[in-house]
Amino acid sequence: MWTQRLLRHLLTLLLTLLLGGLLGATLVRLAPGFGVDEQELNARLSDQSIQAVRQARAGERNVMSFYLHYLAAILRGDFGVSRSFGRPVAELFSERVRVTLCSVGLGLVGGWLSAFALALSGALYRRWAYDLLTSLLTGLLLCLPSAVLALVFLYLGGPSSLAIALVVLPRIFRYSRNLLLQTYCLPHVLTAKAKGLGSVRILLWHVLPSAAPSLLALVGVSVSMAFGAAIPIEVLSDSPGIGQLAWQAALGRDLPLLVNMTLFVTLVTLTANSLSDLAGKAFLRHQA
Repeated sequence: MWTQRLLRHLLTLLLTLLLGGLLGATLVRLAPGFGVDEQELNARLSDQSIQAVRQARAGERNVMSFYLHYLAAILRGDFGVSRSFGRPVAELFSERVRVTLCSVGLGLVGGWLSAFALALSGALYRRWAYDLLTSLLTGLLLCLPSAVLALVFLYLGGPSSLAIALVVLPRIFRYSRNLLLQTYCLPHVLTAKAKGLGSVRILLWHVLPSAAPSLLALVGVSVSMAFGAAIPIEVLSDSPGIGQLAWQAALGRDLPLLVNMTLFVTLVTLTANSLSDLAGKAFLRHQA
């Protein structure tokens, strides 16, 4: 049973990756200005040079042909060459992926710790003033776009990971707060309170086990939110990560780099969601 579920997740992951890469290549192909190279506007180039530039991009005009050749190259370990940077895509990723993973990881940890601490405090000590203050604070953060937070931290000289934490914090807080409030009202939790059990014991033995599957599912979703926020934040804060690379690739209509970028983000998102789903089901089975 467990093996079948794992195989089903892997098959879904593979099919979604293939479809995501194809859709990414198609959208870039349909974008305005695709197929036009800025080098063609150089008046110093001869007709032969312009024809050579056009010929270099001829293989990208047919999306299916490009994508099939791209997949065949991946199987050989070749991720292509970026036209914008003139370097192998694998080298660009190896240089920048650590920066993004570090900022996203720190942002997720900071956002989760802050959001869960606020939510738990609100569930344990129900005070209208505290609820009003946290609701106003998280509502304000929820209204601010990622780009605005990036500009604020750029002006203040703060780290990009803190900006990512502030993006995911209000979303995690609202969901986890409502979940904890509902869990504290469950019959077995109320019975534990009536028996005089301590707050820590009730939290560890009764509340968290009941809320764990939903919280694990939220972990997978928060990874997607953090990566989505990292792109504008890294661009505006001039952080040399995947987000900045994606922006530069989009400006240059760099099809090989954009397709690899789409596959990378899709892979990270699906992997996080699949792991959280499997962990939640395993936890439920263990509890049963």
